[in-house]
Amino acid sequence: MDVLEDEALDRALGVLARRPLVALTGAGLSTDSGIPDYRGPGSPRRTPMTYQDFVSGEPAQRRYWARSHVGWARMAHAEPNAGHRAIAELERVGALHGLVTQNVDGLHHAAGSRAVIDLHGRIADVVCLGCGARTPRDELQGRLAALNPGFVEAAGAAVEAAPDGDAALEATDGFRLAACDGCGGVLKPDVVFFGENVPRERVARAYAMVDAAGALLVAGSSLTVMSGLRFVRHAHKIGVPVVIVNRGRTRGDEFAEALVDGGCSDVLPVIAATAANAA
Repeated sequence: MDVLEDEALDRALGVLARRPLVALTGAGLSTDSGIPDYRGPGSPRRTPMTYQDFVSGEPAQRRYWARSHVGWARMAHAEPNAGHRAIAELERVGALHGLVTQNVDGLHHAAGSRAVIDLHGRIADVVCLGCGARTPRDELQGRLAALNPGFVEAAGAAVEAAPDGDAALEATDGFRLAACDGCGGVLKPDVVFFGENVPRERVARAYAMVDAAGALLVAGSSLTVMSGLRFVRHAHKIGVPVVIVNRGRTRGDEFAEALVDGGCSDVLPVIAATAANAA
């Protein structure tokens, strides 16, 4: 880090010191685990499927599940990185009292975090739009592989992965869909698509976490969408100081008391080590 970055980190550590923390994390935290983000520096323009597209009929669902079938084979093997482990360590030493993540990859859980609100759901779960039954994504992967033998291998290793667990795959014609085992209904990943609302109860729990915080630590989120930005605005409104760790500018910079322009895998372990030494 240069002098300015050192000063920014020192300021952040001062704001966070001896306060009960709540973290808000985004896709930038998982890039070092091999999962690309949506809006980080150098990220290509991405157009994820909307909820309205998905429920429009079988062509859209076939396109989604074909791409997801290829992408899941990669996301399922992603491992937590130093940033995820630092967040878990902050909870372990008693500095972090809650975590709201916009990510669907489940890596916070894998790293050992427990007080987690998965704001947008988890890609490892599948829900039936007909009867509401929830089943593991691994189980569906096996069914899709049986219905579409050799599909993943035919796609090849060069297909680009996407942040929400699918892949940039164009040839999806002929892909066979799997229906709900119970009612024959349409299966959807148990995540909040663009154009779909986060469940109210989940949002209320996240607000309650922020209300009880001594400081809000934002890590790896550009805060471009209101889904995450609302919690930063709320924290600022009620006098909870905000620290943002992210590569590049965010939509919430004006509400932060400290801004650290850096990678989560580099900065968060320093924050965790400082908290552990103070515990």
